[in-house]
Formats: sequence, C-alpha cells, structure tokens
Amino acid sequence: MSEAILKTERICKNFGALQACQDVSIDLRPGEIHAIIGPNGAGKSTLIAQICGSLRPTSGTVEFTGRDITDTGTAARARLGLGRTFQISALAMEDSVLQNAVLGALGASGHPWRFWRPALADKDLRMRAESALQRVGLVEQMHARCADLSHGQRRQLEVAVALTLAPKAFVMDEPMAGLGAGGSRTLTGFLDELRAEAPILLVEHDMDAVFALADRISVLVYGRIIATGSVDEIRRDPTVREAYLGEDP
Repeated sequence: MSEAILKTERICKNFGALQACQDVSIDLRPGEIHAIIGPNGAGKSTLIAQICGSLRPTSGTVEFTGRDITDTGTAARARLGLGRTFQISALAMEDSVLQNAVLGALGASGHPWRFWRPALADKDLRMRAESALQRVGLVEQMHARCADLSHGQRRQLEVAVALTLAPKAFVMDEPMAGLGAGGSRTLTGFLDELRAEAPILLVEHDMDAVFALADRISVLVYGRIIATGSVDEIRRDPTVREAYLGEDP
C-alpha cells in the first residue's frame, strides 16, 4: 500500500457543546480519488476547513507529505502543495481570467504582495498561469472578466488557479455544484485524468460523479466516519444505505 500523502488522525472539532467532527481519521494515497460524502450538516465543510487550515482541530493532527501541518496556516499549506477549490467561488470576479490565474501563481512564488503590473509582466508567472488555463480549456477566455464566465467556466478557472501551485494533492469541495449534466460530465472526465498528476480528496453530492470517479469513499454522518470502502462496498453497506443513500438496509 502506498504511503498516504495527506491524512488526518482522530481529529475532533468542538463548537461549545457541539461536536462537529468526532475522531475523524482519513487518508489520501497517490493516484487516487477519495470521496467524502454525507448528508447536509454531517460536518464535511468543517472537516475540509481543518484539512486546509482555516479551522484548527480541537484535538488530533493533520499530516501532509509526512509533515505535521496541524498548526500551519492556509497560505503555507498551499505553498507546500495542497491545492483547494471551494464550494462557493473564491475568485476575483472583477478581474480577468488571466489575472486570477496569475494570482495563484504569485501565491506559489512566495511573494503574494507584489503589484499587479509587475506580476502580469513576469514571464515565468504568466507562463505558469497560461499553461494552467490551457489545461482546463480557458486560454481563449484569458482576457475575459471572471464575472462574465459561465458557472462551469468558473469551476474550470478554480481548478486552473489550483494548478498554478503545482499541487501534490487537491482538496475539492463540491466542484460539480451548480453544473448541468453536460458540465458535470466534462469536469468528471477532467478530474479522472487529473488524479494521475495529484490525488484528489473530493467532497461531492453528485453521486453519479462520485461513483464514476472514486477509488474509495468515506461516509460522514453527524461528524463521524461510519464507513470507508470501494464504490461497491459502500453501495452494499446496509448502514450507509440507511443513513445516507436513502434505501432500506
């Protein structure tokens, strides 16, 4: 078994008396897509926030490439190679597609506060940004304003921004949200290829996409992982079918 690139060890997150995450241990291995599924309110967003650094666990640890990053900030985690896309778009809507991609490359360079004009004129940053846009199919829209993109194109741009970081792993929070059937199929195909470059921890409600992509699935219910296994194992698990898939055990 390959050593995990990303893992959590018994992380818990309490908000007063509320336990949003309870002893959650998961891992992400090279070349795989590991999907996290669960009903609304299960604690998925809280789990992702702890993995990406915007929330610190009450207890437990987060490790990335063999390093304890529990106390490491979000920007530092990104520079270490943890690429994230968001459930709600975090793009700069009034800036161009290229500017958004360059911003990602600029963050990866370790000098995020350089002025726009020098950054856009930096050949290396621009090449990295344009290469990422080419990969997601947005190079022809590079000068368009982000606000003028379709919802699906914004999702593509978020992936491009993450790609500029040359990530060692991706954390993707509902990338299919708001996409139609055609957009979901296109993004599913892209993610299927992307796993060869960097493994993906995928939080997603689109079960067709999850079943098409996932090597492993973990099911989170009321802040606890109730099952982890292959697609077939999760489909057959009576506890999962009763708690989340809406079927009789």
